[in-house]
Amino acid sequence: MARYEHLPIYKQAMDVAVHFETIVAGFSRYHKHTLGTDLRNQSRAIVVLIIQANGERDKAAKLRELRLALEELLVLIRLAKEVKAFKSFAAYQFVVEQMASVCRQNEGWLRSLAAGEGEDARGPEVGRRRSRRSARAD
Repeated sequence: MARYEHLPIYKQAMDVAVHFETIVAGFSRYHKHTLGTDLRNQSRAIVVLIIQANGERDKAAKLRELRLALEELLVLIRLAKEVKAFKSFAAYQFVVEQMASVCRQNEGWLRSLAAGEGEDARGPEVGRRRSRRSARAD
């Protein structure tokens, strides 16, 4: 299995997961067992997806899956903010800043893979469509 502990995206995702483990303990009883559980599970799933993507030969597919998981976690974070589950704004702010960084790193990883393969970061089908269009223009 490929090493992943050195990856900045792994480190930040792990920081977010650890942060959720500590701040969910401060959620109200209702939010702790509903929204808190979802936040904790999704943040751990993101760490696992990063590890899996690093070990895959076809990283792009797993990174697109990671993109969706990150979006799901962002929705849960926004929901937690709206229902005032976070005890402080600082706890929310830390999570949002860390998640923004993880999302940027994921997109950068996808772009670097796409540049190496000559396709768009959104997927191989987008790159193929562009190449057909440019072929028609010639």
